[in-house]
Amino acid sequence: MNYSIIVYIIGWILKAEAALLVLPALTAIIYKETAIWSFVITILICFGIGMLLTWKKPKNKIFYVKEGFVTAAFSWIVLSCMGAVPFLISGSIANPVDALFETVSGFTTTGASILADVESLPRSIIFWRSFTHWIGGMGVLVLLLSLLPLAGGSHMNLMKAESPGPSVSRLVPKVQSTAKILYGIYLFITVIEVILLLLGGASLFDSLTISFGTAGTGGFGIKNDSMTSYSVYIQVVVTIFMILFGVNFNAYFLLMMKKPKKAIFNEEVLWYFGIILASILLIAWNIRGYYANILTALQQSAFQVGSIITTTGYATADFNLWPAFSKTILVILMFVGACAGSTGGGIKVSRLVILFKTIRKEFHQFLHPRSVRKVIMDGKVVEHEVIRTINVFMVAYFLIFTISVLLISLDNYDLVTNFTAVAATFNNIGPGLELVGPTQNFGLFSNGSKLVLIFDMLAGRLELFPLLLLFVRDTWRKF
Repeated sequence: MNYSIIVYIIGWILKAEAALLVLPALTAIIYKETAIWSFVITILICFGIGMLLTWKKPKNKIFYVKEGFVTAAFSWIVLSCMGAVPFLISGSIANPVDALFETVSGFTTTGASILADVESLPRSIIFWRSFTHWIGGMGVLVLLLSLLPLAGGSHMNLMKAESPGPSVSRLVPKVQSTAKILYGIYLFITVIEVILLLLGGASLFDSLTISFGTAGTGGFGIKNDSMTSYSVYIQVVVTIFMILFGVNFNAYFLLMMKKPKKAIFNEEVLWYFGIILASILLIAWNIRGYYANILTALQQSAFQVGSIITTTGYATADFNLWPAFSKTILVILMFVGACAGSTGGGIKVSRLVILFKTIRKEFHQFLHPRSVRKVIMDGKVVEHEVIRTINVFMVAYFLIFTISVLLISLDNYDLVTNFTAVAATFNNIGPGLELVGPTQNFGLFSNGSKLVLIFDMLAGRLELFPLLLLFVRDTWRKF
């Protein structure tokens, strides 16, 4: 284990966080808020510790998959702990566990909140709360990849640890260039959404904070009713961009390279849009009696489906009051999630497609034992290593899910609340059903249950393995 390079990168993470905290600090200055001091103090702490950790450059800058996973896990833990400090110093959240829950929910783009009255918070705190979504959406390590001079395959090992999906591929030969392209696409689409929201009459503050939540597929509402009080135009714009940010960013790169056929006919992307369309139509038909006309039902259905499958978590309606059929579809979508290589959470469409194809292959193998069949995705054979990793992921996923539901059940809330609370946090969605529905919050849980859900949010965002490896003894052996 190369401890020196891990410490060095965490130091850079803290310095990056200090730089990012400047934006909410400027917001506090603009709105003349006393919360400015909470950001100034946090900036000084982050920068000071960051300077100490990066003062001496490590002699050995090479590290492998193990170091990459450990670095990713610790980076996100440190990032979240320091990100919670402004909430505590400003007095916006008094309980340290609640502050950590809110911050982890922000960085992991979950959007689950313990706050009952968001609008009472200082504007700078609201800005920082939403900005954490944008930072965590693409991943702060991906940002550093474009800046840090590391040796060998170190960049790729970091990217594998943080990027969502069963496999990670370079867009271009250099991983650093890939990171720059990804952030360029991310920033470009965010800016487009901000402009469209401004054209719809939203203020600059609202446009930025809503776009941060959409881009990162986070979903922290800046109003107590989330997105309900905004115009239909703004809701439609947000719906479109939630779905766009749930698309694999490789597809956007292919469009940039003037390869529209490869982008449009990507198998995962086709399945993703197919699932969305089918869900919208089924739910709209089911809830048609709840709204004045079918168009409104379609618009509301599209918003909630887009919000849930992309794991954004914005809401324009209390879907907890919808029929059981519609709620069941939304719960299923919680597990499906968005595309790999997007800012969305969940199991991911590509994993599920590969799993179904693997099941089909095994059935065929059972009927024809001597035949040889491969799992094909986008015209390419899926390597056995990828299939094995997916199988292990699914086992670990349902094991953690089961244990989490069991642990939070000690608070003695109903099964639907407990089940959807874990589903909403583990899949980085935000709202669940019943007591954690879109009009409720997670403040009802005990500190112990909140810590379980914090673990779930981090594990879900980092695709399980980086966080789980921290508990494996062999991880910490030097050789």
